Amino acid sequence: MPSSTAISRRFLVVDDDPLVADSLRRMLEFDGHEVEVVGGAEEALAAFGRSNFDLTLLDYEMPKMKGDQLAIALKTIAPRHPIIMFTGYAEAVTTSGSPLQAVDLVLGKPFHLEELRRALAKLLPPA
Repeated sequence: MPSSTAISRRFLVVDDDPLVADSLRRMLEFDGHEVEVVGGAEEALAAFGRSNFDLTLLDYEMPKMKGDQLAIALKTIAPRHPIIMFTGYAEAVTTSGSPLQAVDLVLGKPFHLEELRRALAKLLPPA
Protein backbone atom coordinates (compact mmCIF):
# COMPACT_ATOMS: atom_id res chain seq x y z
CA MET A 1 0.00 0.00 0.00
CA PRO A 2 1.40 3.43 -0.87
CA SER A 3 2.52 5.64 1.93
CA SER A 4 0.14 8.52 2.65
CA THR A 5 3.13 10.76 3.36
CA ALA A 6 4.89 9.94 0.09
CA ILE A 7 5.37 12.78 -2.34
CA SER A 8 4.95 12.41 -6.06
CA ARG A 9 8.16 12.33 -8.08
CA ARG A 10 8.93 12.12 -11.78
CA PHE A 11 11.06 9.20 -12.93
CA LEU A 12 12.71 8.11 -16.15
CA VAL A 13 12.84 4.32 -16.58
CA VAL A 14 15.19 2.90 -19.23
CA ASP A 15 14.95 -0.78 -20.13
CA ASP A 16 14.85 -2.63 -23.45
CA ASP A 17 12.65 -5.37 -21.92
CA PRO A 18 9.04 -4.12 -22.09
CA LEU A 19 7.87 -6.51 -19.35
CA VAL A 20 10.50 -5.31 -16.88
CA ALA A 21 9.92 -1.67 -17.78
CA ASP A 22 6.16 -2.05 -17.38
CA SER A 23 6.55 -3.79 -14.00
CA LEU A 24 8.80 -1.01 -12.76
CA ARG A 25 6.42 1.64 -14.10
CA ARG A 26 3.53 -0.02 -12.24
CA MET A 27 5.51 -0.16 -8.99
CA LEU A 28 6.33 3.53 -9.17
CA GLU A 29 2.84 4.58 -10.25
CA PHE A 30 1.40 2.52 -7.38
CA ASP A 31 3.14 4.98 -5.05
CA GLY A 32 1.71 7.94 -6.97
CA HIS A 33 4.74 8.83 -9.07
CA GLU A 34 4.82 9.95 -12.69
CA VAL A 35 6.90 7.70 -14.93
CA GLU A 36 8.24 7.95 -18.46
CA VAL A 37 9.48 4.67 -19.92
CA VAL A 38 11.93 4.42 -22.82
CA GLY A 39 13.55 1.42 -24.45
CA GLY A 40 17.16 2.46 -24.82
CA ALA A 41 19.94 5.00 -24.48
CA GLU A 42 19.08 7.18 -27.48
CA GLU A 43 15.47 7.56 -26.32
CA ALA A 44 16.65 8.18 -22.76
CA LEU A 45 18.96 11.00 -23.80
CA ALA A 46 16.17 12.59 -25.84
CA ALA A 47 13.68 12.33 -22.95
CA PHE A 48 16.28 13.67 -20.52
CA GLY A 49 16.87 16.65 -22.79
CA ARG A 50 13.22 17.62 -23.08
CA SER A 51 11.96 16.97 -19.56
CA ASN A 52 13.00 17.14 -15.91
CA PHE A 53 13.20 13.98 -13.84
CA ASP A 54 13.86 13.53 -10.13
CA LEU A 55 15.73 10.27 -10.72
CA THR A 56 16.57 7.81 -13.51
CA LEU A 57 16.31 4.04 -13.17
CA LEU A 58 18.09 2.07 -15.86
CA ASP A 59 19.01 -1.45 -16.77
CA TYR A 60 22.66 -2.44 -17.07
CA GLU A 61 22.36 -4.89 -19.96
CA MET A 62 21.00 -3.05 -23.00
CA PRO A 63 21.95 -3.12 -26.68
CA LYS A 64 24.07 -0.31 -28.17
CA MET A 65 24.96 1.27 -24.82
CA LYS A 66 25.27 -0.40 -21.41
CA GLY A 67 23.59 1.19 -18.42
CA ASP A 68 26.84 2.39 -16.86
CA GLN A 69 27.76 4.15 -20.12
CA LEU A 70 24.33 5.80 -20.27
CA ALA A 71 24.75 6.88 -16.64
CA ILE A 72 28.00 8.64 -17.55
CA ALA A 73 26.27 10.42 -20.45
CA LEU A 74 23.40 11.54 -18.18
CA LYS A 75 25.79 12.74 -15.46
CA THR A 76 27.66 14.78 -18.09
CA ILE A 77 24.40 16.67 -18.68
CA ALA A 78 23.31 16.81 -15.02
CA PRO A 79 26.13 15.85 -12.61
CA ARG A 80 23.94 15.69 -9.48
CA HIS A 81 21.10 13.71 -11.05
CA PRO A 82 20.54 10.49 -9.05
CA ILE A 83 20.72 7.21 -10.98
CA ILE A 84 19.74 3.70 -9.91
CA MET A 85 20.98 0.88 -12.11
CA PHE A 86 19.30 -2.51 -11.89
CA THR A 87 20.79 -5.73 -13.16
CA GLY A 88 20.60 -9.47 -12.91
CA TYR A 89 24.39 -9.36 -12.58
CA ALA A 90 24.61 -7.04 -9.54
CA GLU A 91 27.46 -8.84 -7.80
CA ALA A 92 29.52 -9.21 -10.96
CA VAL A 93 28.94 -5.58 -11.92
CA THR A 94 29.77 -4.13 -8.50
CA THR A 95 32.88 -6.28 -8.01
CA SER A 96 34.21 -6.10 -11.58
CA GLY A 97 36.94 -3.64 -10.71
CA SER A 98 35.64 -0.98 -13.07
CA PRO A 99 34.06 1.71 -10.95
CA LEU A 100 30.48 2.72 -11.54
CA GLN A 101 31.20 6.33 -10.66
CA ALA A 102 28.11 7.66 -12.45
CA VAL A 103 25.73 5.19 -10.78
CA ASP A 104 24.49 6.12 -7.33
CA LEU A 105 23.00 2.75 -6.40
CA VAL A 106 22.81 -0.76 -7.91
CA LEU A 107 19.77 -2.99 -7.36
CA GLY A 108 19.92 -6.69 -8.15
CA LYS A 109 17.09 -8.15 -10.20
CA PRO A 110 14.59 -9.26 -9.23
CA PHE A 111 13.76 -6.73 -6.53
CA HIS A 112 10.62 -6.05 -4.52
CA LEU A 113 8.66 -2.84 -4.10
CA GLU A 114 10.04 -2.33 -0.58
CA GLU A 115 13.63 -2.58 -1.85
CA LEU A 116 12.83 0.00 -4.51
CA ARG A 117 11.22 2.30 -1.92
CA ARG A 118 14.30 2.08 0.32
CA ALA A 119 16.59 2.87 -2.63
CA LEU A 120 14.51 5.89 -3.60
CA ALA A 121 14.39 7.15 -0.01
CA LYS A 122 18.17 6.85 0.20
CA LEU A 123 18.77 8.97 -2.91
CA LEU A 124 15.94 11.50 -2.88
CA PRO A 125 15.70 14.21 -0.24
CA PRO A 126 12.42 14.45 1.66
CA ALA A 127 10.13 17.25 0.52
